[in-house]
Amino acid sequence: MLKPMNAPTDSAASGLPRSPELAPPVASLLLIVDVQERLLAVQPRACEIVWNARRLLDGATVLGVRIAATEQYPQKLGMTAPQLAERLPSPAVEKLAFSAAACGELWAPLPGAGIDRVVLCGIETHVCVQQTALDLLAAGYRVLVAVDAVGARFDLDHATGLRRMEASGATLTTTESILFEWCERAGTPEFKQISSLAKETLK
Repeated sequence: MLKPMNAPTDSAASGLPRSPELAPPVASLLLIVDVQERLLAVQPRACEIVWNARRLLDGATVLGVRIAATEQYPQKLGMTAPQLAERLPSPAVEKLAFSAAACGELWAPLPGAGIDRVVLCGIETHVCVQQTALDLLAAGYRVLVAVDAVGARFDLDHATGLRRMEASGATLTTTESILFEWCERAGTPEFKQISSLAKETLK
């Protein structure tokens, strides 16, 4: 009897190649853009942004995803939110340019490490996140934007920034989607930790 075409199988020989639209953990960088104290103070969704950025950080740590962060003019805008800063593997990179693409030290190691996908979260959607996304796209990176982990002071700026990034080739997605995309499969110790992150609720 022939096996139905949609029958589940774990056989590597019968599996299809993974889509290039996906972000494998070994090929991904998580970039946290300017989640700083004074910028957060004027964000209507500040708690949601920090919560989701923290979940992305924790998931990236579990799954071996490279992590980096930036701070825009920290002398004026303050430091990265403490609950994120304490999880960063290295201090945030300071910048004056709105686009993190200007921070050469972030990008120089990536080609040699096989990293060509960047997951963005942070502030503000229509300024530093958007300019970073557009520059990365122009440089040939695949860019994924966690829409529930970016924000702006005004809804119109947030929505317009997301539309412009998507129209330019960025992929709009969510924190939970990214976590499971990095995780790739169930039945592993890492999956249990990612599943726990996905089950969290914003308090």
